[in-house]
Amino acid sequence: MTITIDCRWIDASGVGVYLRECLPFFLNSTHSFILLGNAERLALIVSGKENAVVLDCPVKPFSITELFAFPRGLLKKINSGDLYYSPYFNIPGFIKIPVCTTIHDIIFPDMPELTSRSGLAARMWFYRRAFRHSQKIFTVSEFSKSRIEHYSHNKVPVIVTHSAIQPHLLKTGTKANQTEKSNIILFIGNIKKHKGLSILLDAFFQARKEGLDYRLVIAGSRENFRSKDSDFLFASYSGGEDAVEFTGYLSDNKLTELLGKAALLVQPSLYEGFCLPPLEALVSGTPALISDIPVLKEIYNDFPVVFFRAGDSKDLKEKLQELLNNKKVHAVSLPKHLAEKYTFQKTATSVLSNLN
Repeated sequence: MTITIDCRWIDASGVGVYLRECLPFFLNSTHSFILLGNAERLALIVSGKENAVVLDCPVKPFSITELFAFPRGLLKKINSGDLYYSPYFNIPGFIKIPVCTTIHDIIFPDMPELTSRSGLAARMWFYRRAFRHSQKIFTVSEFSKSRIEHYSHNKVPVIVTHSAIQPHLLKTGTKANQTEKSNIILFIGNIKKHKGLSILLDAFFQARKEGLDYRLVIAGSRENFRSKDSDFLFASYSGGEDAVEFTGYLSDNKLTELLGKAALLVQPSLYEGFCLPPLEALVSGTPALISDIPVLKEIYNDFPVVFFRAGDSKDLKEKLQELLNNKKVHAVSLPKHLAEKYTFQKTATSVLSNLN
């Protein structure tokens, strides 16, 4: 079977990681592949692979050109194959062969406050288009599957193929477990409302006032804060110059080092499709305190995590104090079956077995 894979997302966060880590396992299969995207970037990936060709494609995903003026030469080659796979929910116009997509979450209709009315309408149009044109939809959790089925009215099969931890973290996990812990509480994520950073900041500063002697390190950049988030910045200064640190961009090696030396990772999310940071922390030997939203209860049910009530800064504060003031947090050592519960080899194998 010849499968075209939309690789224009390869350097994006989230979707890009999923695609990059699955590709080597795809290419090691017996299928033939057409990789659509930046030819120079993709040439490095297909080097030495006789079952893959690259089609250079500068067309932006979710653009008018993608929908109505996709290059005819590319369409001809794509439609000569057997199947088109998109790792996201954008599908070029005039694809005539079967299509499969991966939808990681369906957050915008579930949390419409994250966007404008027009933004929500546009996203719903693309979601519905993916529902209509996809032969199968893959997603990363049972929670996301239930939400996709809700909005698609069960008109397309939805298959769970979990997201997974990047291999470099698994390889360095043993070394990270031996790293001496510091007085750092770690948050990894962006500042969008559903990530719950405001809840963490409120809990953290209240705990600081009551004697918690820890710093909060936010793996991200202060410059990414929008004007309406200026209250967060004010809070960071009011807690003392060294109370909150914004790391800016971190390389994989730097993030791995930080994961290993943090005393605790806090994941205060209000909504996720899967959520990798707690898993990354655990394999690095760092305990995780996470919100009890349904998807995190699903994904981390078997893992040694501590849950707090989602959206409840008081409960989060009390859990922080209980764990850190009483020194009950110890380095985590995951058994092999948990450290390897979510791998991209499993994910890629599951996707390939269902691409038909």
